[in-house]
Amino acid sequence: MPTVQLTTEEFKAKVFDYTKHKDWTFHGDKPAIIDFYADWCGPCKAVAPLFEQLSDENEEVVIYKVDTEAEQELAAAFGIQSIPSILFIPMEGQPMMQKGALPKNVLQKVIDEELKPSIKS
Repeated sequence: MPTVQLTTEEFKAKVFDYTKHKDWTFHGDKPAIIDFYADWCGPCKAVAPLFEQLSDENEEVVIYKVDTEAEQELAAAFGIQSIPSILFIPMEGQPMMQKGALPKNVLQKVIDEELKPSIKS
């Protein structure tokens, strides 16, 4: 499954509506990763193919992309000040934010250890 581009409105519907809820309430039916990026960002371009590969290799996890230039309200809501910033969202519990480009093996480790175990059989 390819990565999915998200607008602010889609984020509110599919992930979390921060305008209606103060406490984190995940709306998704699968764990997710959100790649906050910008087209001009070199490290963002470097990790983009990794997210595509991970998306193909991990069907039980949804990988979203948010263009911080186009979706400034959403980027501000999450305090994105450096990119790439990666939000890891388990099915239950709090999401985890990581700043910077991570290698594929580290991303896969987070998927295996933090996201996949949160899936209920």
